[in-house]
Amino acid sequence: METVKNNDTEIKLLYGVNDKPKILTQILLGIQHIFAAFGGIIVVPIVISGALGLDMTTSTALISASILTAGIATFIQSRGIGPVGSRVACIMGTDFTFVAPSISVGAQFGLAGIFGATILGAFVEIILSFFIKPLMKLFPPIVTGTVVCLIGLTLLPVSIDWAAGGVGAADYGSLKNIAIALFILIVTLMLNHYGKGLLSSASVLIGMILGYIICIPLGMIDFSAIGEASWVSLPRIFQYGITFNLKVLLPFIPAYFVATIGTVGCLKAVGEVSGVNTDEKCVGGGVLSDGVGSMIAGFLGAFPNTAFCQNVGLIPLTKVASRYVAMMAGIILVILGLFPKFAALINLMPQPVLGGVGIVMFGTVAAAGIQTLSRVKLNNRNLLIIATSIGLGLGVTFRPEFIAQLPEGLKMIFSSGISTGTIVALVLNLLLKED
Repeated sequence: METVKNNDTEIKLLYGVNDKPKILTQILLGIQHIFAAFGGIIVVPIVISGALGLDMTTSTALISASILTAGIATFIQSRGIGPVGSRVACIMGTDFTFVAPSISVGAQFGLAGIFGATILGAFVEIILSFFIKPLMKLFPPIVTGTVVCLIGLTLLPVSIDWAAGGVGAADYGSLKNIAIALFILIVTLMLNHYGKGLLSSASVLIGMILGYIICIPLGMIDFSAIGEASWVSLPRIFQYGITFNLKVLLPFIPAYFVATIGTVGCLKAVGEVSGVNTDEKCVGGGVLSDGVGSMIAGFLGAFPNTAFCQNVGLIPLTKVASRYVAMMAGIILVILGLFPKFAALINLMPQPVLGGVGIVMFGTVAAAGIQTLSRVKLNNRNLLIIATSIGLGLGVTFRPEFIAQLPEGLKMIFSSGISTGTIVALVLNLLLKED
């Protein structure tokens, strides 16, 4: 067990950021990260395909390309190549921030327009990565703690929906779904708290595998999707053509700005729970990696990539902050992207099982934010920043129709509770002067 200090707080880890576990341990813990992120990676291409009315073959190809590019971007982000990459345990994938602009551009210019905008917009984030130093000054502990807390709180409703069976499910909230979710939650907690070594650090993975097995005799898993998936899917550059012009780029510019702010907040959160100081070099490299990963995605027929906040919760929960685990997760994602049958197997994970572990993971992120805020002097100014940021962030999360009448550009910026709360915290930190 390694003890590291971050902002005068001791954090106990089994593996620090630069610790290298044995290969088998890396694989197991890497798979754990993939289970946590997989739903988020594939849901964006599914939503965009449905909105644009794409056929099943095209939709499947987009999902495979998204998994593949998420793996490449994760590996680059965690390993670091020259100035590119934060070199911390950060999982990458495409984000809902890009759904609205993708549908808007796709309706007029097709997939060629979306991928052209993805490549052109990546330059926006690459340029922003060189101006991280002034941006970092806007993230003192009062802002960082609020953002980390918001990441966990805004994701909790997602895990509750999973536990109930998934949004729109016919058996949403059934006793069976809730019982499975609570059972997995208890198993994960017990293993994490009382288990030793790998049994504790892989508690989330063990809980999910156990839940997967339990759901098979209950008839909750349809294996026909595996038979329908192809064995191999090789990406082709510009398979759907490419369109470069200002009209396709404009809707993506605000989304890339939001993604940049989100990545800065996510990397600061990773630093908080990993016991490392994510300075401007680390964060700048992370944002640059975002841009590079998105550019690669555009070439391979996938959507922009950004840092995944839901994986942050795995670090304090499993006490594993090793970037080598994240690199292994990236390698496995690449393999899954090339072999769709394996990806389909993971995609069959029942929603209540994800909900059981999700509640613990996202709650842990919120608790990490509260821990950071506990080190901040809670005077009137700081209380106002915390209250307003969390209030608006959660408000937009629970009542998204609140911003329904805003212009499309503003709606895109404030569509996420995380981005809303982050922007409010940044602005209030500047406007409200210290006593």
